[in-house]
Amino acid sequence: MKIKSVSFDNRKKGFEVKTRDDMYWFPYAKIEKPETSDDNVSDVRVDTELGSEGFTYTLESGREGTVHIEQVLEYNRDPSYVRDILLYKLTLEAQKRVKKSPLRRREITRRLNTSASQLYHLLDQTNYRKSIDQMLALLNILDCEVDLVVRAKSA
Repeated sequence: MKIKSVSFDNRKKGFEVKTRDDMYWFPYAKIEKPETSDDNVSDVRVDTELGSEGFTYTLESGREGTVHIEQVLEYNRDPSYVRDILLYKLTLEAQKRVKKSPLRRREITRRLNTSASQLYHLLDQTNYRKSIDQMLALLNILDCEVDLVVRAKSA
């Protein structure tokens, strides 16, 4: 996800990060701690060296720091980011289970009623176009039980 613009507010102590679709707030409390509490942000810019997926801020003391868009999305608990993290974790688990499974890949694809190339797409952790349903079906074929646990956030 690319950052279109970023601004800072020393009074509210945070950054306002604008992407194509949304606006996010990211507080100073989540960046590396400045040496003193009066070391305010003096400049901020979208970092093109990160492919516009992060921003760099400069403090009045001259210290610089960088924040990646994933940190902003994680702080804001963006639903699409949370989905992608869940999909990533399910994919890594499926990769481990396929390696340990006595089932051959051909049998797995047959039971999924899909093609071998689709199975490889399911096992690719960089592919986020697959559905959680597909991953649950794959894990079920690999004799896994997946439980979703909902609990209060810890501080």
